Amino acid sequence: MLTLKIITENQDEVVRLLAKKHFDAKEITDQIITLDAVRRSSQLALDAGLTEVNRLSKTIGGLMKEGKVAEAEAAKAQVAGLKEKSKSLEAAKAGAEAEIQECLMLIPNLPHESVPEGKGAGDNVCERTGGTAPKLPDDALPHWDLAKKYGLIDFEAGVKITGAGFPVYRGYGARLQRALVDFFLDSAREAGYEEVEPPYLVNADSGYGTGQLPDKEGQMYHAGLDNLYLIPTAEVPVTNMYRDVILNESELPVRNAAYSACFRREAGSYGKEVRGLNRLHQFNKVEIVCIDKPERSYRTLGEMVDYVQSLLEKLELPWRILRLCGGDLGFTSALTFDFEVFSAAQKRWLEVSSVSNFESYQANRLKCRYRDENKRTQLCHTLNGSALALPRVVAALLENNQLPEGIRIPGALTPYTGFERITLTHA
Repeated sequence: MLTLKIITENQDEVVRLLAKKHFDAKEITDQIITLDAVRRSSQLALDAGLTEVNRLSKTIGGLMKEGKVAEAEAAKAQVAGLKEKSKSLEAAKAGAEAEIQECLMLIPNLPHESVPEGKGAGDNVCERTGGTAPKLPDDALPHWDLAKKYGLIDFEAGVKITGAGFPVYRGYGARLQRALVDFFLDSAREAGYEEVEPPYLVNADSGYGTGQLPDKEGQMYHAGLDNLYLIPTAEVPVTNMYRDVILNESELPVRNAAYSACFRREAGSYGKEVRGLNRLHQFNKVEIVCIDKPERSYRTLGEMVDYVQSLLEKLELPWRILRLCGGDLGFTSALTFDFEVFSAAQKRWLEVSSVSNFESYQANRLKCRYRDENKRTQLCHTLNGSALALPRVVAALLENNQLPEGIRIPGALTPYTGFERITLTHA
């Protein structure tokens, strides 16, 4: 979340920048500033009251010794009155502080100055592209038909077991999933990321720490009896490893990679654009998370973008990178680059990764700090990205590599699959 200092000292700038995200911050920042005035005045009155209590307390003994009992009793009454008033002031201060925190939780992160103006996905800016889209015959099949033809994914069984959006991978489809996870994890380790295996359930504090709560509460599966949430991405548990942690500057940047299943309700998502693997409630993903110093975080972001690009190049998929506009930028993000791959059979681009810099927004919620060379503690910057999410990668791999004799597996992946081609004999 934004710090109180940023809002009270730079309200006009906060309002201006958040307008790029199509968030009107004037009313809520006015409310915060008013509450902060209550907090400050209560604290000043408390300090003044404490000073007076201390002064009066020192005089009471002297008055008693001088036999001025009535004056001593009057001073005691004043002390009692001041202490009673202090209780009211403490309550007012605590109430203002609680309301400030609630308001701060509702304000999105400020967008980076390089974020383009725009209302939605159509206004995102293409930064660069690569790879070549294959020329498929007119009778080329979309991945859901290929999956059925080769016995790779059983969507119907998933519906029977759980519901729509929970596919069952079978045979070479399951092996392809496992191969991609291992390929992504090995690639991350070779690139300097430490592998971690996180829990798939998190508590509410973790959800608030990374900003899924309260912003995306309706998109998360909630285990009400235990008040735990199924993770929408490994970003949540991995980043929360550093909640309430003070790192040494020498430990930065921290680089972690984690495989996890991901769970998203995706309420309101339906239609042909979400058919097959295009949008699921449960899917597999390898996530990369970085924690770094503020002055180096955008260089780190660039390195993460280049790394994800290298994965798509190794998989021989046509790709493009989009700089998200203000209207399409996430609640917690300062700058996001989306990666899309071209699905030749569907003739459309499919998002497979988002790489984001949250600057100090998550770190302030998490109290994730580092101690610099002068022994001062400062907020870190947090970053994360999908590297990569499997469903749409699999969709593009199946569609783009279909041949009359089967589905070709890219060379970088064959050491992990153990096969170079999916054919009907594999079904």
